[in-house]
Amino acid sequence: MHTKNEYIGVFDSGLGGISVLKELVKVMPRERYLYFGDSANAPYGNRTTEQIRALTLSAADMLLSRGCKALVIACNTATAAAITALRCAYPDTVIVGIEPALKVAADNFPQGNIGVMATALTLREEKFHQQLERFPGLQVSAIRAPGLVELVEQGLHNTPQAETLLEPVLSPYRGRLDAVVLGCTHYPFAKKAIGKLLGEKTVLLDGGAGTARETLRRLTNADLLYDGPGEIQMENSSPDPALIARAMALLEEDQ
Repeated sequence: MHTKNEYIGVFDSGLGGISVLKELVKVMPRERYLYFGDSANAPYGNRTTEQIRALTLSAADMLLSRGCKALVIACNTATAAAITALRCAYPDTVIVGIEPALKVAADNFPQGNIGVMATALTLREEKFHQQLERFPGLQVSAIRAPGLVELVEQGLHNTPQAETLLEPVLSPYRGRLDAVVLGCTHYPFAKKAIGKLLGEKTVLLDGGAGTARETLRRLTNADLLYDGPGEIQMENSSPDPALIARAMALLEEDQ
């Protein structure tokens, strides 16, 4: 049995899931959070589905052994690869996985031209294609941005280097898209560069707020909401001490 004062475990392949942690803290500021980034094995987008599933299940085992009442998979790639296996392994635990914000895009632009920026694995997984089938009116362009995850991990997402990386990727879409779904939790940290290159006409959407609301709903239904003073604990699989400091800086950063 889980108790109210246990952690909400938040997992990502690295630092990107802090964009989701921000949203969780907004709606549940009194909860205790244990964030685990697997930067030692990042980026996940270059790995096979089987590798990502194994890494995600291993992280989930660790987090739940530490006393987590819920698990938020704050990584689109890990959700696509492992969410079904996680729910089978832990049927009595609240498990929420982030997904690309296609529904938000469809609600706002039902016949729109939508870009989805995501890792190659997220875009090829069956889960993503099942989502697309729910919104047949959307004209969807899949946009890959190799190297952007690594720039966020290095704290270089608001630099000219990010614009240089993204310019050839995004310039063909400038002024052509109603919205772009940021389908990787690292990408919201590069919103300034992405928005500048796409132009003001294009709305940027991500699934962080929806994931936080779903976690709140699930914990409320399970009577597991905590009314404590609030706590955030950061951990990472990489031995680099700079990553924890970078994680805390991202948590405080305005997006």
